Order: sequence, then C-alpha cells, then structure tokens
Amino acid sequence: MSVYLHGVATALPPHEMPQDLVRSKAHEILGPKYPQFQRLLTTFASAGIERRWSVMPIDWFDAPHGWHDRNAAYIDGATALFRTAAQGALDQSGWRADQVDCIVTLSSTGIATPTLEARVMVEMGFRPDVRRVPVFGLGCAGGVSGLSLAQALATAAPGERVLLVVVETCTLWFRADRLQKADIIATVLFGDGAAAVCLSGIEPVGRKVTLGAGTQVTWPDTLDIMGWDVDDVGLGVVFDRSIPAFVTERFADAVDTALSATGYSRADIDRFVCHPGGAKVITAIEGAMGLPAGTLDDEREVLRGAGNMSAPTVLFVLERVLKGGATGQMMAAALGPGFTAAFLPLHVGATK
Repeated sequence: MSVYLHGVATALPPHEMPQDLVRSKAHEILGPKYPQFQRLLTTFASAGIERRWSVMPIDWFDAPHGWHDRNAAYIDGATALFRTAAQGALDQSGWRADQVDCIVTLSSTGIATPTLEARVMVEMGFRPDVRRVPVFGLGCAGGVSGLSLAQALATAAPGERVLLVVVETCTLWFRADRLQKADIIATVLFGDGAAAVCLSGIEPVGRKVTLGAGTQVTWPDTLDIMGWDVDDVGLGVVFDRSIPAFVTERFADAVDTALSATGYSRADIDRFVCHPGGAKVITAIEGAMGLPAGTLDDEREVLRGAGNMSAPTVLFVLERVLKGGATGQMMAAALGPGFTAAFLPLHVGATK
C-alpha cells in the first residue's frame, strides 16, 4: 500500500536571536568563566548561521535555571509550537483535526506528562479516541525516524489519517555551569522549532509525494558521540568533535546499506534531503557521498535562517525542497543519538 504526504508545515517561536546577539550574550555570560572561550569565538562566525529562534527572550538566559524552570518553559513553548505546526499541516492538507486518527509526537528536549498532543486535544478539536504515540530520545535523527514511524502506522491502517508533530526547544538547556566545549558548540548551533506532517494511504489530488518504508543504521560502541547528560541542573549536550570525521568515514556505507534495504541504489536518488547538523557536517555528507560542493543548498539555507533545531530541522529542509518544485526519487537522512543514521525514501511527482 502507498502512503502519501498530504501537507508539511513548520513553526518558529517568537524570539528571534541573530547570531551576533547570541555571540555577545555568550561572551558576557561565559567569557569570564571559560578560559578557552575567546579562542572559540570564531565558531560563531564560521557556523553558517545568521539567526535562530527561542521560546524564551534572550534576557531569560542571564539567570541560572534548574530543572523546574527549564521544563516549565519547555511545556509552554513546545505546546505553542505544536499547535502552530500541527494546524499549519492540517490546513495544507485540507483536514479537520477531528479527522485525524493517530498523532505521533516526537520530542527530546523536555518532559511532558500528559504529553503535548493531550494538552491541545480539546482546543484543537482532536477526537477523544484519537491514538496518541509520544516518542522521546531520538534527538537529531527524530525527524526522519518519526516520519518512518508515522509511515509504518499509516501503512498498517489503510484509510486512516496520521499526524506527525516534531518539536524541540534546544535553547532552554543552555549551560553556564559545566564549562565544556560541547556546551559552547551547542550555544553556537542550536535553536528551537517545530514541524508537522499529515500522511495517509488516501491518494491526494494533484502532486503526489509517496513515502517508502524507513530504515536505520546504528553503529556499535558509539553511545558517547551524541545525546544528553542528565543531572540536577538539567540536560547537558553530548556532541563529540569527531562527528564530521565519522560522517566522512562511515556515512556512505550506511547510505548504501539503507538503499539496499529499501530496494534502491545511489544512482536512483535524484536528491538527498539531509538534516543539517552543522556547516562541517553538511560538507562532510557531500564529501562522503561524492556530491558536488553546494549540492545541499537547501540544508545550508535552513541552517543559516534557523540553526540546528534538532529533530524538526530535516523537515524544514523537506518543506523547502517541496516548495522549490523539486521532483524525482529522494532519500531523507539524519544522524542522531545511538549513534544512528535514519533514512526514508520518498518520491515526488510533478505538479499537474
């Protein structure tokens, strides 16, 4: 059975943070505490990011915050982002909220119980019997892994409508207490955002975006490459400096494994749709795959305009690729904690 993408929408929080403003604030807070900070200032300029967005204003970061404050801000900010992204995808699809049969909610930057979709059910008009599938812990791979899960659920229930919503509020976990290089790099890279996708086995009118079955490759003995450290203050990023080199050495083999599992070869793929983890990671992916420099232009534009938002970022790229009118066989790809590469094939037909 074929599964089709009916709509994709993205959302950004209200507080815009130009990179030079973030750099100035980080220098103010971290400079006196971190002896190597001055040497790392150049990374703000070389990251390929002009602006990011946050659920909280920049002055919020002046004061120390513990678990309670951070998670309360997550619940408020992520709920608002969920609502905006989900409604955008529903509107694009021509769906009412009460037509949705299953909601997949994916987030790794806070804890909400009841989960986000439960908090908006009455307000948005979802049915009381809608199935809720909250997923935690997939990190930057979550956009593709979540899309794969939603595709599998739609395949298993022909005729049902599935809504995927991916929400992350990375900025809330800014740390001024640990003074590790990974925390500085996180300050350089990460922003907040959300994306939502409507999909079902119901064939749409007009351009058809058909989703294949997703797959994953998880490398052994790589748990320390990416993830969260959890302590009394909150979540602390694990972001190993070896990631670009790891991509250069290992990503192509993972792509070939995923392609083989889904019945494709590299020659079949007209466009890779990748999670832009950072400027160096984008360049490493192009190099590993033998792609001409600049091929992943939409990835760089998303990174430039919104930073690395973790899981939803690849869906921002997908939205941009579709709006740009690209067609043909594509493969979505993202890397995340595990250390895992997630892949999903999709075919975009021509607009009629």
